[in-house]
Amino acid sequence: MANIFVRKSKIHGKAVFASRNFKKGDFVLAIDDSHVVLDESKLTPKQHAFDLDYLEDKTVIMQKPEKYINHLCDPNVYVQTEKGVRNVYAMRSISKGDEIAYDYSINGYNEGTFRCHCGSKNCRKIYQGNFFKLPEDLQQKYLPFLDTWFKRKFKKEMAKLKRRRK
Repeated sequence: MANIFVRKSKIHGKAVFASRNFKKGDFVLAIDDSHVVLDESKLTPKQHAFDLDYLEDKTVIMQKPEKYINHLCDPNVYVQTEKGVRNVYAMRSISKGDEIAYDYSINGYNEGTFRCHCGSKNCRKIYQGNFFKLPEDLQQKYLPFLDTWFKRKFKKEMAKLKRRRK
């Protein structure tokens, strides 16, 4: 928690903020994925709405502080899994006091949608949970930030995207 702190957000509820400056590529925090959900029917509606994260092969209940990382259509962090641990890295420079936020669509393959009120100049107004339903220019922009498991799972789609990039 030395790198970050939690407080009220202008975007939504509580949020994670930088307690120091970060350069592009800097490690921000590790995500605790140890709270695996075995039976989603036993979860509360609040947990379903705000606390779950769907990974390649499991569903987890997000813990503090990472459960407070908000969605932003102009994200400043991304997630990369290394040796089984999901780590959050700076996508660009982040100043001390800035809210830490990622685009939930990165590595997303669900059909969830919600109205977005993130306030970003690039706000899409509607969050789309499926990466492949994002505008193609945004998919291209996010290619370097996709997690290894996502690229492996969607190998054919990745190849098509890379061909169109050239």
